[in-house]
Amino acid sequence: MVSEFVETSKIRSAFCAALSEMYRTEVPLYAELIDIVDTVNARTLAASGGSPAEARLGVERHGAIRLGTDDELATMARAFAVMGMEPVGYYDLAAAGVPVHSTAFRPILSSELERNPFRVFTSLLRTELIEDEALREQVVSILARRQIFSNVAVELIARAESDGGLGAGDAARFVAALMETFRWHPDATVDAQTYQGLVEAHRLIADIVAFKGPHINHLTPRVLDIDAAQAEMRARGIDAKDEIEGPPTRRVPILLRQTSFKALSERVRFTDQKAGDEGRHTARFGEIEQRGIALTPKGRSLYDRLLNEARQDSGAGEDHGARLARIFAAFPDDLEALREQKLAYFRYAVDPDGSVVAHPVTYEDFLPVSAAGIFQSNLSGASRQSYSIAENQAAFEAALGKAVLDPFALYADIEAQSLAVLGDTGQSQ
Repeated sequence: MVSEFVETSKIRSAFCAALSEMYRTEVPLYAELIDIVDTVNARTLAASGGSPAEARLGVERHGAIRLGTDDELATMARAFAVMGMEPVGYYDLAAAGVPVHSTAFRPILSSELERNPFRVFTSLLRTELIEDEALREQVVSILARRQIFSNVAVELIARAESDGGLGAGDAARFVAALMETFRWHPDATVDAQTYQGLVEAHRLIADIVAFKGPHINHLTPRVLDIDAAQAEMRARGIDAKDEIEGPPTRRVPILLRQTSFKALSERVRFTDQKAGDEGRHTARFGEIEQRGIALTPKGRSLYDRLLNEARQDSGAGEDHGARLARIFAAFPDDLEALREQKLAYFRYAVDPDGSVVAHPVTYEDFLPVSAAGIFQSNLSGASRQSYSIAENQAAFEAALGKAVLDPFALYADIEAQSLAVLGDTGQSQ
């Protein structure tokens, strides 16, 4: 019976908690990153009078993985569906020199986001972007030989689909089995020469192709003041990115800002190495994010225009942050102005005193330019070519086995539903 099934949000929360514990072991600096985030958030909430529950802090994370084949993406989509996570948005990173296209698996209902907003930015290698034909064929052959999901995981995915859910025992087994896909495996599936050839094509290609599984490459907590977190990282001697990706510092945060510490150099053993010998691989890193209000298509168009202007403006004598702040002065930095000009989404509700209030809708998704910037900064020595090929959402969705959802439509629906409730109660905006 349905009542015997574990809620998808509880499976999602269990997986997120297990992933966080595993990553803390695999990447020791992650624990310090969490300490920095907790410290900054406590300080920020104390100043504002807010609470961690209101800000969805403590449990909020996003992870990122990179897959190699259509079949891997299709099965991953089915696995995420067991946890109530659907593909939202299409991101083409090729134009920024990263040979992948991506989506974000996440909850889509407000109620599910409030329970646990865990999301995973999931990328698929575009093998057609590998110019060397022999290397491209080798990559396809290598990937065809691996199986990144255990038989137990595949069996439980199928059971959830056929039965409509998983019981408590199967849910626990599912989480444990799927963890093996996300775990770091130091034994490579290629020899050292093949690995070097993959690196020379692009370090990200080597990261995707040369290992038994996709291994989570970062796990990101949410901070309320990313500038303070960046300063704290540097104060503790952590090798943080030079620049924060995304919009400039504002009174009203918009979209997404991200920073990271440089990737680890991890021990690996190639297939032709003797016991005791080892190579090195650099790809996995730590990241912090600050989420702001979701923008409407009109607001996003203004954001994209100003961002492009900032990228093209040499701004002699200006650093990146100052240039962004100057150019983004054209973007309203007041909640009421954002609402009146229909630049952002709001959720409407009635206060206890009977007045109607507009709450900002949190941006739950990602920014392709920022994602590419984070990827490139953590792929030491990565080539920064731009691939002259059009995006291919149709091919991505064919591999996925379903269409990606439109994030704007999801935000608009949240706003519309809140207005409908006001209408039902006789309130008006």
